[in-house]
Amino acid sequence: MAMKDYSDEFKADAVTLFESTPGATYKSVAADLSINRNTLRTWVQRDRERRGANQTVTRTAARSAQVTPSSDPDERIRQLEARVAELEASERKPATERDILRKAAKYFRGDELVISRFQFVDDHRDAFEVKRLCQVLDVNRSGYYKWRAGREARAARQRADQRLAARIREVHADSGGAYGSPRVTAELRDTGLHVNEKRVARVMRTFSITGVRLGRRIRTTLSDLAASQVPGLFQRDFTATEPGRKYMGDITYLPLVGGEFLYLATVLDCFSRKVVGWSIADHMRTDLVADALKMAARTRGGLDGSVFHSDHGAQYGARAYAGLCDQLGVTRSMGAVGSSADNAACESFHASLKRETLQGARHYGDAAICRRTVFAWLTRYNTRRRHSANGHLSPDEHERRHHAAKLTLAA
Repeated sequence: MAMKDYSDEFKADAVTLFESTPGATYKSVAADLSINRNTLRTWVQRDRERRGANQTVTRTAARSAQVTPSSDPDERIRQLEARVAELEASERKPATERDILRKAAKYFRGDELVISRFQFVDDHRDAFEVKRLCQVLDVNRSGYYKWRAGREARAARQRADQRLAARIREVHADSGGAYGSPRVTAELRDTGLHVNEKRVARVMRTFSITGVRLGRRIRTTLSDLAASQVPGLFQRDFTATEPGRKYMGDITYLPLVGGEFLYLATVLDCFSRKVVGWSIADHMRTDLVADALKMAARTRGGLDGSVFHSDHGAQYGARAYAGLCDQLGVTRSMGAVGSSADNAACESFHASLKRETLQGARHYGDAAICRRTVFAWLTRYNTRRRHSANGHLSPDEHERRHHAAKLTLAA
């Protein structure tokens, strides 16, 4: 454990060690002593100030005793010139350090703190000695030369990053500005480019290529306690081994200009997360969720034998909706009252939809624009948008490969 209070002896020994070690830095010596670098610097500076005052008096007295003014005018001029040169040399060092630090203060300002101190040394090596620059900036001189020797390799990496950034921007723009590094990586790999996701994420950060964030939420689930007798069959398992076995649905709001809303009801297949049914309306009546389920039945050619999971919204608990499920051969499932986790997959889907279509805006505009925007996104979602639950395949592609694999096994 490091000492909190240090004896005068310890401080003196630390200063002596620093002053007597060739090429020593505050960082290296402080690490050896297990003390803070700034603490060591303070001790050294105080010791130098104390010694500097004493040495000035001593040197002045010594010169007074040793230097006897010569009666020869020429010799006297030479003595004075030597004295001036000595004084200039003693003043040149702190002046040089001030110049270096003044430039460094501008160089490392604000958001440029990430710039390497080695780069500063390299940029000013013609104006100051490298040794002095490294001392003032507290960097290792050999480390600087090693860094300088790798300039070509760094330049090559920067050029490669710029080329990759151009490819990433194409994919990012094609996704409507929605894709993050995992989906961008998957898209690049499909084009034949072998790239690591960590590198894609780093390049996206460097070139400020980012997705969009989700705004505020509005409550759309109005509980119906009469529906509490419907059991929760999913138990928060939103996966399926086959398409058409398990479905889930929910309602979300779509904000319009002027504070009005449209509402979207969706039906998703748990196997591929494909949106097999949806409905958009200016109300949240039972017809909204019923129309979405009817579209799902048309998309799949029937829903007989499947399970549909929802929250405890009044629309899903209505008698008309229960009758429709019975007519289509659908078994109903509902999560716990007041638990968003019991329908988390649907809520995540709706969050992605609004994040990628609104892209930070407060509303879609009028109802017509909203319908067009959401419709375009839903269709693209099924055919092209990569989904992490599908190994970064689109829902349609994931189902196509599943069916192809089944046919291969059957053959």
